[in-house]
Amino acid sequence: MRLVIGKECPLNTVFVGRRASGEIYTDELGRQQPQRDWILTRILWLTGDESGINRGGECDTLKRYIYIHGTPDSEPIGEPLSHGCIRMHNRDIVDLCELAGQGTEVIINE
Repeated sequence: MRLVIGKECPLNTVFVGRRASGEIYTDELGRQQPQRDWILTRILWLTGDESGINRGGECDTLKRYIYIHGTPDSEPIGEPLSHGCIRMHNRDIVDLCELAGQGTEVIINE
C-alpha cells in the first residue's frame, strides 16, 4: 500500500481525483447521480511490488490508480462493479485504515 487518503474525513466523504470533493454521500445524492462510481470515506492507494506484473509497464497498479475504498453501503460487495478497485463498506474501510498504515503489505486473493 502506498498511501492512506482521507484518514481525518467524516464517514461517507466523497472523493474525486483522490481529494475530498466537499460532498457527503447520501442516498438522495446517489439517486441524483446513479452512474457515478462513488469513492467514499477512505482510499488505500495501492502500489505493486512485482516487477512486470503489477509494478512498471502498462499494468502498474499505482499508475492505474487502483485503490481499496469505501462505497455506498447499499452497494453489493465482492462483485466487479468498480473500475478495477476493491470496494468495501464504509465502516469496514475505516477499521482497515486504523489497522493498516502506510507501507502495510496487502495481498489480494480471489
